[in-house]
Amino acid sequence: MTSLVPSALAKLAAVLPDLTPWRSSRDFRLLWVQGLVTYFSSAMAMIALPLQIKELTGSPLAVGAMGAVELVPLVVFGLYGGALADAVDRRRVIVWTEAGLGALALLLLFNALLPEPMLWPLYVVAAGVSALAGLQRPALDSLLARIVPHEQQTAAAALNSLRWQVGSIAGPALAGLVVAYAGHAPAYGVTLAGFAVSVLMCRRLSPAPAAHDAEKPSLRGIAAGARYAWSRPVLLGTYAVDLAAMFFAFPNAIFPFLADELDADWSLGLMYAAGAVGSLVLGLTSGWTSRVRRHGLLVAGGAAGWGLAIAAAGWFGNVWAVLLCLALAGAGDMVSGLGRATIWNQTIPEELRGRLAGIEVLSYSVGPQLGQVRSGAMAGWTGTRAAVWSGGVACVASVGLLCLALPKLLGYDSATDPDSLRRKAQREAARAAGEAVRDGQEPSAPQQPAGTA
Repeated sequence: MTSLVPSALAKLAAVLPDLTPWRSSRDFRLLWVQGLVTYFSSAMAMIALPLQIKELTGSPLAVGAMGAVELVPLVVFGLYGGALADAVDRRRVIVWTEAGLGALALLLLFNALLPEPMLWPLYVVAAGVSALAGLQRPALDSLLARIVPHEQQTAAAALNSLRWQVGSIAGPALAGLVVAYAGHAPAYGVTLAGFAVSVLMCRRLSPAPAAHDAEKPSLRGIAAGARYAWSRPVLLGTYAVDLAAMFFAFPNAIFPFLADELDADWSLGLMYAAGAVGSLVLGLTSGWTSRVRRHGLLVAGGAAGWGLAIAAAGWFGNVWAVLLCLALAGAGDMVSGLGRATIWNQTIPEELRGRLAGIEVLSYSVGPQLGQVRSGAMAGWTGTRAAVWSGGVACVASVGLLCLALPKLLGYDSATDPDSLRRKAQREAARAAGEAVRDGQEPSAPQQPAGTA
């Protein structure tokens, strides 16, 4: 009996999240906790802002216009932010953008405390938040590849996804209670306090300076990053699969109509939360992903699983079956996301990491926006459930075609891929050079593994 206990514990440890990045990297711990604080505090403004626009205007169009004012700044500043992250200290970008987001929260608080709050500052803040997020996200994403060891990238991505899922489920729920019972101003006050804490934590991060020969942000530099991505079939496959999955199978915009057709108006909130719940469950059992080497299979398999689950959600007429399918879709999306994040962080050269992170921002932000337009248009033409299941089928078909067109994606192996080996050697050389400098020695020239030229 006593021998069974260690065996059971070993099996449990094999599926629980791999905490190695948390133990090995102080900066990762800081960013993880900072991100959780930011998710919870930002959720207050994310809930309060559209509700305040609704109360001031009573117009669904006015609320929906937030998406229009957010999209262009996200695209423009996301690309520029990627070039900026390659040219300056990434810690400085993160600290200053967090401070800027805090200043926008202060503007929301000031406006909410006026006897008659104004409408136009709400749109200005929405656009400003989108621009600052576009500037910051590439610096944050590219920093992960520097502070976490090469072989721990999948585990780090899983822990970050777990943090996001916890924040995306609990944050809005708590925010809804605060807004409902305390009002907009206290919610904005919590957001401001959260960003103040976040700035203090980000200031404790280790410096992350750019290379000495880094070029200044420019259109030419952004184009160089795009050319690199286009020249790498594995990277191209990760972007294309994600865009296809989101374009064809992101039906969130028509969930209210789906709930009506199922005669279950009460289920609307659960539909929006089901995907996050599925991702959370996968995150809590993600220990196995640290032992995967074929991350391209994760990308394609997870996206195909997402599409199959969305197709099933549109096919079933029972609301509980639909909710289960949406949860399975969320799990599939997280599997695909872990594969994408690992490939990005294991293969992209340090000098291009920021610019490629800017492209990543576009790949996972534009896709859902276009997907909501597609699902709404299809629902008006074919009906709600048909729009959902046909989108899922199209997602699976498109993933299959992309795998045929880009076979190197499925063949990716972190132990043999030339770009992965080159990036690993680059990191080891940088670490050795840093240790040599601390010991007062001359850093040796980086050695490149055979066969990776």
